[in-house]
Amino acid sequence: MDRRSYLDDFAVVVIGASSGGVKAIDHLFSELSPDIPAAFFVTLHIGPYRSILPDIIGQHGFHARHPHHGERISGGNVLIAPPDHHLCILKESVALSRGPRENWARPAIDPMFRSAANVYGARVIGVILTGNLNDGTLGLKVIKRHGGLVIVQDPKDALCPSMPASALSAVAVDQCVPMSKMPGVLYQATLDVVAQRPKLLIGGSGGPRHG
Repeated sequence: MDRRSYLDDFAVVVIGASSGGVKAIDHLFSELSPDIPAAFFVTLHIGPYRSILPDIIGQHGFHARHPHHGERISGGNVLIAPPDHHLCILKESVALSRGPRENWARPAIDPMFRSAANVYGARVIGVILTGNLNDGTLGLKVIKRHGGLVIVQDPKDALCPSMPASALSAVAVDQCVPMSKMPGVLYQATLDVVAQRPKLLIGGSGGPRHG
C-alpha cells in the first residue's frame, strides 16, 4: 500500500476564497516552499468560467491542476475545483459534482471543507481568505468538530472582508492573520499536524522558502 496515497504523512490543507482570492492565493503559494508536507485542495468561486489558477500556482513550483473525477490523491499536489463543479475529498480520491449550488456558488467551499473533515479529521487545516458572503463558515465548523485547525485571513486585510468576518463570528478560529503572515503560520501548522501535535504557534513567522 502506498501510504502517500492516503496522505498519512501530510497535512490536508483546504483553502477557500472568492472575490480577491486570485491575488491572495498567488501570494500564499509564492511564499510557500513546494516541499511543504501538505496536500492542498483549493476552491475559488469561479462559476462556469475558465480558471487560470492552476497556471498561477504552478509558476511557484507546485504541481497544480484541475483533477478529473475519481483521480487519486497524493501529497505534494494542489488540486483545484474545476469550473462549475464542487470538489469533494474521499479517502483515496476526489469526487467532482455538478450538484446544487451552495451559498449561491458552484464550486462552493463548504462541500470541500465538510468532505475533508469527514475523512481526514484532525489532519485537516481549513483556510478562509477574502470573499463576499459566508461560504466556508459551516464547513469550518465541521473541521473544528473533527479536531482540525482553522486559519482565517484578517478581515481588515482582505479585499472583501465578509467571508472571513463570517467565519470569525461563528467559529473558534486558531489563527486570524493578514496575508503577510499567512504563509509562515500555515507552514508551521502543517509541521504540527504531521508531527501529530495539531497546535498552532502564535505568531508563526514567515519566509518558509528561505528557511
